[in-house]
Amino acid sequence: MKRYLLTLIFVLGSLGLGAQSSDAMVDWSVQARAAGDGIYELVFSGKPSDGWHSYGTGSEYSAPSLTLEALAGCALAGGLYDITQPVMEDGDPVFRGAFELGQKISVPAGGAAGKLSGYLTYMACTDGGCAPPQDWEFSVDLGAGSVGPAGSAGSAGAVPPHSSEISDPVSDVGAGALLWALILEAILWGFAMLLTPCVFPMVPMTVSFFLKGSSTPAAGRFKAFMYGLFIVLLYTVPISVIILVTRLAGGDAVTADIFNWLATHWLPNLIFFVVFMVFAASFFGAFDIVLPSSWVNKSDKNSEKGGLAGVFFMALTLVLVSFSCTGPIVGSVLIRSTSGEFWVPMVTMLAFSVAFALPFTVLALFPSLLGKLKGKSSSWLNSVKVVLGFIEVALGFKFLSVADQTYHWGLLDREVYLAIWIVVFSLLGLYLLGKIKFPHDDPEQKPLGVFRLGLVIAVFSFVVYMIPGMWGAPLKALSGYLPPLETQDFVIGRGVAGGPSVVPGSSVSGGTSSVIGGSDQGSPSQKYDLKMPLGLNGYFTLEEGLAASRRLGRPVFVDITGHGCVNCREMEQRVWSDPRVLALLRDDFVIVALYTDDKTKLAREDWVTLPNGRVLKDLGRANSYLVRERFGVNAQPNYALLGSDGQLLVPVRGYNLDVDSFVDFLHSGLAAFR
Repeated sequence: MKRYLLTLIFVLGSLGLGAQSSDAMVDWSVQARAAGDGIYELVFSGKPSDGWHSYGTGSEYSAPSLTLEALAGCALAGGLYDITQPVMEDGDPVFRGAFELGQKISVPAGGAAGKLSGYLTYMACTDGGCAPPQDWEFSVDLGAGSVGPAGSAGSAGAVPPHSSEISDPVSDVGAGALLWALILEAILWGFAMLLTPCVFPMVPMTVSFFLKGSSTPAAGRFKAFMYGLFIVLLYTVPISVIILVTRLAGGDAVTADIFNWLATHWLPNLIFFVVFMVFAASFFGAFDIVLPSSWVNKSDKNSEKGGLAGVFFMALTLVLVSFSCTGPIVGSVLIRSTSGEFWVPMVTMLAFSVAFALPFTVLALFPSLLGKLKGKSSSWLNSVKVVLGFIEVALGFKFLSVADQTYHWGLLDREVYLAIWIVVFSLLGLYLLGKIKFPHDDPEQKPLGVFRLGLVIAVFSFVVYMIPGMWGAPLKALSGYLPPLETQDFVIGRGVAGGPSVVPGSSVSGGTSSVIGGSDQGSPSQKYDLKMPLGLNGYFTLEEGLAASRRLGRPVFVDITGHGCVNCREMEQRVWSDPRVLALLRDDFVIVALYTDDKTKLAREDWVTLPNGRVLKDLGRANSYLVRERFGVNAQPNYALLGSDGQLLVPVRGYNLDVDSFVDFLHSGLAAFR
């Protein structure tokens, strides 16, 4: 029905609106810019006239198209795509304001960029009807990167600058979803901290401080807001300063290297593991952890001063006193976010500190409403403390697992890790049932309440969910936190490690060093002691992958990944394991996994020397440099599809759990390759 309706609109448009020029409907301009590695991007900027709108590349019947008449030895790299996110109206992507479209062009190695000419075909409509499809002709010099439309009075406008990184709207959506997930996690931790035993006692202290009152109600509100602001700044500014100083001193590469070191090196991971275990022991009642009393006493004494100085020192006292509970959580939030852009830890810490400060700001605004809470930290707070102790033990082993994976120690294989978690959460369930007591618990046995019963059911349900993982169940909900399935010694259907495998949740079979599903990807790289996920075959250097691509006539699927990358494991277990994705990767691509955090030492001939003279001597650092320079990304996971010449076929794609769009991404690469 929609097709017939659109045809009718075309006819009406031809009769009533066809006399209008294209410039009156959409004003176009074009700019070419170098994107690195022989890739140029054409950016088409359109501005519909008043009352008109145009359509995005995802439109079923009205999508714009690009025709190039003179390629000057170049080739299309993928298809036309939306840079500006369109608005969906009746299932169609619509642009009612200024928008941009993009097209990648590849120049062969050693080739010279020249002039491109062609025309852009597009549809423009009003709310009452549509004009026939219009052609906008242009000519642009790739070498000069100049604005060069042909025959359009409205084409001389400047195009806004763009990032030098290769962009992809789908990747941007995935990255945005990941950032919001990190922010939400940080906010939840911030609110949860209020119930911890070292933070909750600050509630009556805050109430007492602000009950003293101010000269006017307005002054009281101002001090309350400043109190919250000081708390936020005391958490956010230090980490932001560290990040910005390292970035200014050495650029993104240095900041990325610091984050990479912090997230994957054995030393900080072992330190975090030990810290979590020590805090867990403290929460269980073995001892108390407090900062030096001189620090706390000095800041508390200064808080008695009037004005903003007193408010600041009150905030400092809160941050210092609550350190024993917030410290490990702050570290976890930061580590969780260091696999993204340099500013992500600052944003997540800001989210955490705002959520943490908000209840205290409210208390400062309305102290009289909660004055009755003075001294009311009852025994239930100790239960919260013990529960946090169990969670600290479970989360602490994640840090040890990261070091184990990146350095190939073989200490925490998947079944060992699962066994620890099963025991820890079983003990937590027994504690909630009252079967286990700790030193500071109330000795009197209290009846099991409804809330605690709900927690018991949830904890033991979680334990039951994990048990099949001991025999190879994929446990997709925990995929980001568990070691890879490839580390498990025994999987039902595969037997011991190295035997014929059956990927859980699929019918794809094959060994880690054999032909999979009858398709030949060549012998996997024996240069490094690494394994592909889900029983797939592949390579661990780009050179080997490109050589296999030329030999087999397949495009290259580059997996930019890391041993300590939570989201990489999640993508593998929740997206790659889909039969459609697995079949495409197995039968139609050459797979290359570039681990950016692996600590394997390179042979001398494989060392990478940077322009500043620095030498990269391990696999992870070399791969990290490679993906930053070649693909313009410094986060994991990211996925690139290359032709046999090493040129991008479509824009790089990032973290996104939408299986259908990942299938479309792979199909678009195959279409561009063919």
